[in-house]
Amino acid sequence: MSTTMAKPETVERKWYVIDAAGKPLGRTAAAVATLLRGKHKVTYTPNVDCGDHVIVINCDKAVLTGNKLEKKFYRYHSGWIGGLKEIQYKTLMANNSDKAMMLAVKGMLPSNTMGANELKRLRCYKGAEHDNAAQKPEAYNV
Repeated sequence: MSTTMAKPETVERKWYVIDAAGKPLGRTAAAVATLLRGKHKVTYTPNVDCGDHVIVINCDKAVLTGNKLEKKFYRYHSGWIGGLKEIQYKTLMANNSDKAMMLAVKGMLPSNTMGANELKRLRCYKGAEHDNAAQKPEAYNV
């Protein structure tokens, strides 16, 4: 049985738009990460970046289930002593919901240069309007 291995030069990238309104943040991020990695394609190869471009709209209308708005925090460190910062997801979703989606997807991608390149193909927007209409993205249902 032969195995088809994708070559980086022959990868064809499509554009998808995902509406996150009323959908859980994590489930939407998992579907986005699958599209960015290219795992939905028949020619998926783990060592080749063969994913597609993804546009996520209505990030501010994505929901967090349970008590995550109150109990979940985004923590980061400034690099200085005592420089641990934390933001409650209630304020993060209210102010920077597109960043919350980006962070959720980033956690589902590999932590190497290939994952960083895949994350560059993600565009998150708070509202229903996006700037990539010229690329003619297809609607993708989660």
